[in-house]
Amino acid sequence: MNLAFRDVEYRLGRFLLTAVGIGLLLATVMAMNGIYNGLVEDALSIVRSPKVDLWVVQKDTNGPFAENSRIPEDVYRNILAVPGVGEASPVNYQILQIEYQGRTSRLQVVGYRPGGLGGPPSIASGRPILKSRYEMVVDRKAGLPLGAELEIGRITLTVVGLTEGVTSNAGDSAAFITLEDAQELQFLKPNEAIRNERARLQTDLAKNPDLKGVSADEISPILQNSRIANAILVRLESSANPAEVARNIERWNHYRALTTAEEEVVLAKSVVERARQQLLLFRIILLIVATVVIALIIYTMTLEKTRDIATLKIIGAPNSKIVGLILQQSLLLGVIGFIVGTIAISLTYEYFPRRVVIFISDQITVFAIVIGICVAASGIGIRKALHIDATTAMAGGA
Repeated sequence: MNLAFRDVEYRLGRFLLTAVGIGLLLATVMAMNGIYNGLVEDALSIVRSPKVDLWVVQKDTNGPFAENSRIPEDVYRNILAVPGVGEASPVNYQILQIEYQGRTSRLQVVGYRPGGLGGPPSIASGRPILKSRYEMVVDRKAGLPLGAELEIGRITLTVVGLTEGVTSNAGDSAAFITLEDAQELQFLKPNEAIRNERARLQTDLAKNPDLKGVSADEISPILQNSRIANAILVRLESSANPAEVARNIERWNHYRALTTAEEEVVLAKSVVERARQQLLLFRIILLIVATVVIALIIYTMTLEKTRDIATLKIIGAPNSKIVGLILQQSLLLGVIGFIVGTIAISLTYEYFPRRVVIFISDQITVFAIVIGICVAASGIGIRKALHIDATTAMAGGA
């Protein structure tokens, strides 16, 4: 006869209710693990999707996702001349807010040259961009159907294809358009702003005697150059050394070259680090609460068994038997709670507004922590049980 299970059977309702409560606490911990994993996966998906080796960005910056990076679009030609470089393409990144059928959402817009690097990793539905202007491939998560037309700025984009699994670090769906469209959206000013700027420029020119014959209309297009990229994506030849090619690019072209692994580290540290710390703090608090709850329940159950434990001592039961009784109940409480938590998060993770990614390794870690919590929490009950006087069994009450 297992005394721990017989005692649980006697108090089954309250024991199971407590286990469910602990399970919901653990489900929240698992959800926070999954949310953090989702944050990292979302942040890194936009970096991994081009499948390139190097990111060439503005000197002294960490790339287009961590801070502003602007370089001339035609720099890619210089990069192509570097030994070891197989392909190079300019790309543009920006966040845009769109409205479709009364619903407002944000998109991580990627501008690339069709046929070059930086496009959608795969087409789940529809077709890739074939025309030089006004077509878009968007992630399914955005909820935009094929054929949808979006008016953004002064252009209208038509959704011709859908991709999957590409988002920004903020969870915004990725949308791929041609580089020319992206540059127009990011850099080309509205007509009113252009007219005002030309008027100011004409006034400034009139003040300079040496430039009185120069028209603002002649030099304004030069000043409003929109042929700017945020980064140059580089794919190396199979025999090339990434570190050596990166050094050559930095030495000869005076730009910064980051490997994809370095760009991932930048994103993980500078973009999602604060979120990681916040979620870690919440997880620690919840685990402390779970420890206190388990300790309180085990201690209360020990108090209720005072006369039973005293009787065991009178009949000669060793302390190890009593310790085993309390420890087994504590572990059973934790294991049932873990099972409840796992079932709860498995049934609900798809309904979270942010992506939730559950790794088996995380679940194993949580289970190990739960076992440790149960052992630690049972200590207060064990201490109380070992100090119970055997003569209590002879008393009229507990």
